[in-house]
Amino acid sequence: MDKRERVTVLGLGRMGAALAGALLAAGHPTTVWNRSAAKAGDLVARGAVLARTAAEAVRASEVVVVCVTDYDVAGDLLGPLAGELAGRALINLTSGSPEQARRSADWAAEHGIDYLDGTIMAVPQGIGQPGSVLLLSGSAEVHSGRKALIELWGDGDYLGADAGLSALYDLALLGVMWSTIASFLHGAALLGTEDVTAQQFLPKVERWLGAVASFLPGIAAQADSGDYATDVSGLDINVAGLDLLARVSRAQGIGTDVPAALHELYARRLAQGSANDGLASLIDTIRRG
Repeated sequence: MDKRERVTVLGLGRMGAALAGALLAAGHPTTVWNRSAAKAGDLVARGAVLARTAAEAVRASEVVVVCVTDYDVAGDLLGPLAGELAGRALINLTSGSPEQARRSADWAAEHGIDYLDGTIMAVPQGIGQPGSVLLLSGSAEVHSGRKALIELWGDGDYLGADAGLSALYDLALLGVMWSTIASFLHGAALLGTEDVTAQQFLPKVERWLGAVASFLPGIAAQADSGDYATDVSGLDINVAGLDLLARVSRAQGIGTDVPAALHELYARRLAQGSANDGLASLIDTIRRG
């Protein structure tokens, strides 16, 4: 692939602008379009071409990147452009559901558009920096043919031909992040009742998360096998521990939203299974809904 391949970016919110900026920094002739042209000012100053219309922007490049608010906005934008997009590579980095991604892929296939769906596991300031990851699914040809381009933004992790997989992985990983942050803040609030700051708590949490991560391979193996027997930490011990955490939290005068939700899940699993089951058994209760 010519490293100076022409690329169009549709959508210049914080993330879209960061994607376009990385392309410009690498020397790609970059055409941009946004409903509000004023957002393109800095990029134009750096060498981007501002198209007057979205159709003009698409016609300027063989690779078209769309990064807008949601799939409804993307659909409204791309629908009228099907003719211009035909025969081009379309990389959709708009966040949404797996079903929305699959519908977009089906629409693209119907119109002869080579479609790669993706989600960005980074903040705009992290684009192109170490640790930035793009989860990608859909066209293997677009991924392999534009791998060098994609890696200007981050490590491109290709998940397969099913266009919905990137969105599903994205939500699964965000769930881990949201749960971890909520639990950290609960712990910080608990210690804060005794004048311990969150920054004092942080080193202990970082060390502990390393230990927790070391548990995950065994939990993953049990979750896949369905063999939940353990001689380490049964459900009954953990239910009692969560109950204690909630009671101490109330006694210290803080909310119990985080431990109460976990206690409900763990206790429900204990009622369905065995006290000797390990934590991996929670997946059965989660699957049942």
